[in-house]
Amino acid sequence: MRAVVFEPFSGAAGDMILGSLLALGVKESKIADAISAFNLALEVTEVEKRGIMAKQVAFVPTRAAAERSGSDRSYTDMRHALEQSGLPEPVVQHAVSAFERIAQAEAIVHGIPRDKITFHELGALDTLGDLVGSAVAFLALNPDTILSTPISLGTGFVQIEHGCFPVPAPATLEILRDTALLYRGGPAVLDAELLTPTGAALLAQFVERSEPAFPQVQIEKIGYGAGTQDLPVPNVLRASLGTITDLSRDLIEVLETNVDNVTGEMVGNLIEVLMAEGARDVAVAPVLMKKGRTGYLITVITAPQDAARIAQRLMAETGTLGVRVMQVKHRFVADREEAHVKVRLKGVERDVRVKIGRDAAGQVLTVAAEFEDAKRVARELNMPLKAVLKAVEGTFFYT
Repeated sequence: MRAVVFEPFSGAAGDMILGSLLALGVKESKIADAISAFNLALEVTEVEKRGIMAKQVAFVPTRAAAERSGSDRSYTDMRHALEQSGLPEPVVQHAVSAFERIAQAEAIVHGIPRDKITFHELGALDTLGDLVGSAVAFLALNPDTILSTPISLGTGFVQIEHGCFPVPAPATLEILRDTALLYRGGPAVLDAELLTPTGAALLAQFVERSEPAFPQVQIEKIGYGAGTQDLPVPNVLRASLGTITDLSRDLIEVLETNVDNVTGEMVGNLIEVLMAEGARDVAVAPVLMKKGRTGYLITVITAPQDAARIAQRLMAETGTLGVRVMQVKHRFVADREEAHVKVRLKGVERDVRVKIGRDAAGQVLTVAAEFEDAKRVARELNMPLKAVLKAVEGTFFYT
C-alpha cells in the first residue's frame, strides 16, 4: 500500500503542502498549467531552513490578473472561479470541498452567511493557487492512503483583520473541530502561528488518518515544503512517500463500565443500540461485583471522535454514573472487504456473502461466511449450519 505521510512538526500552510508534494516528484508543469486558469504563474525556489533544503512555492499574478486587481473577492466569486475553471472534475471537486471548509469556518466564526464572506485580493489568489495546486499534486501522486502525525499549531497570538487572537486562529480551530486530525500546541520555543486555515482545510480534505507517531513505512522519497517564516526550528513540512509494511492501524478509544441493575434483555438491546450509534464493537461479560452482586462488564470500542457521544448513550441506556476511558493508542486491523461466492449444496447453487481480511500487502488472513446468509441456506436445504459454513469458506482460494 503506497502512502504519503506528513509530519507537520512546524505546522502546515497551503504553500508548504504543495512544496512538499513537488519535492516528492510531482511535475511543476502540472501545477503551472492548472493555476494558469486563474491567471497565476508558479514560482518554485530552493531555500534553506535551519540547514534543511526545501521547496518554496509562490504564485505570481499574470498581467491579466494584475489588471483586475484591487478588489476583494466574495465567496460566490471564489466558488464560481473554481467551478468554471475548466479543470478536470476530480481537481475541481477536491478544491471546492477544501474551500467550503474554509468558508464554512469563517461564516461560523463571524456569524454571517457564507455568501457575505469576502477574501482580500492577494489572499484570494494565493488560496486558489494552494487549493488547486495541491489537488492536482495529490491526484498526480495517487497514493493508496495519506497519513499525518500530530500537527503543531504554534503558540502566542496572531494579528488578523478583526484584531489580535490566540493561536490557533478561530477559523483554523473551527476547521479542525469536525475532523479526526491529531494536533497539539507548541513547540514552546516558538511564538508564532504554524497552522493556517488553508493548511488545515487541505489536510482535513486529503488526510485519511492521523497517527500518534510515524508509522512503519518503507520510505522511497522524502520531500520538504518551506514556509515563509524564519523560526528557531526548521519551518518546513516533511512528506514521505513509501509503502506501508505492516497491518493497518486504527485509532480507537475503549470505554468500560460495570452495571448491576440491568437485565439480560436490556443488555441485548444495548449492544444493538450502541452498534447503531457507531460503535466499532461491543462486548459484555458477567462479573461478580461488591457485596456479592452479579453484574456485567460492558466494553465498547469506538473512534475517538465518537467516544463522548457513545459514552453518553451508554449512560442513558444503563443508568451507570461513570464510563472509564482506557489508555489505548491504536489497534492493528486487517483491511476488510466483502465478496459473494457461489456454493453448490445438494445439487443446488446458492449465493452467500463472505468477509475477507487481508494485510497491507494483500495477503488473505481470514475468510468468514456471512452468518445470516449461511443460516438462510441451511434452513432452505435442511442442512447443519456448520456444514454450510465449511462448504462456503472452502470455496474461497487463499491467494
